[in-house]
Amino acid sequence: MKRAAMTMKNSTTGPEDEKGGGSPSQLIDARINTLDDWRGETLARVRSLIQEAHPDIVEEVKWRKPSNAMLGVPVWEHSGIICTGETYKAVVKLTFAKGASLDDPSGLFNASLEGNTRRAIDIREGEEIEGEALKALVRAAVALNISTKTKARSA
Repeated sequence: MKRAAMTMKNSTTGPEDEKGGGSPSQLIDARINTLDDWRGETLARVRSLIQEAHPDIVEEVKWRKPSNAMLGVPVWEHSGIICTGETYKAVVKLTFAKGASLDDPSGLFNASLEGNTRRAIDIREGEEIEGEALKALVRAAVALNISTKTKARSA
């Protein structure tokens, strides 16, 4: 099932573009299009929610290697990494880089709870993610990244 490309701010062109890999958004589109089941639909949905959460979020693709068909892992950033979007056989996993420092009043975090830094949301087939709660988490992650950068500059 093909999905329409979504518009989102991209980082500047880099080595991937020179190798014919395309922009980060094109690579994420390709990743979604290779997943012609619920995982592609879910990744496309959370991508859209992340985009809606903050207009200045930048899409990146990191960790491109043969084991993931050189498509890499979608990463959303603003003043640092907000979250990554990985797909596995049974889950779509959104990992928030500084999730342990974020309030999660809706209880979306359900994985990687034991660590001191990261937190993740595992979405399984048939599960719906609460859009407003996810957008609130993304906004909180952006605010945390900005405040961390501001403190670092002041020091």
